[in-house]
Amino acid sequence: QVQLVESGGGLVQPGGSLRLSCAASASFFSINGMGWYRADAGKQRELVAGISSDGNPMYVESVKGRFTISRDNAKNTVYLQMNSLKPEDTALYYCYAIIRAERHWGQGTQVTVSS
Repeated sequence: QVQLVESGGGLVQPGGSLRLSCAASASFFSINGMGWYRADAGKQRELVAGISSDGNPMYVESVKGRFTISRDNAKNTVYLQMNSLKPEDTALYYCYAIIRAERHWGQGTQVTVSS
């Protein structure tokens, strides 16, 4: 029933920026936490950033100061602004949303940072 639609991935040079978006469909319960995981070949999946329903953010240490997570509750959408991108940020980024006491996932959007 719940669908998450991601956009904003692509190819960018080191030092560049991308903005990821993820819009979730409505459900019986309000969306609680939202955020982004990432995974790449040879690396463990990690939680990049998360944000609570009242806007409290958290970040993995490696992206602090470079990435900013935000959400628009009226649109059921979470964003990830990624600045000063590094090659090690290259990964498939997965949006998640906690709805009806379950974690729902997007299909993933590819971010590639390369010169």
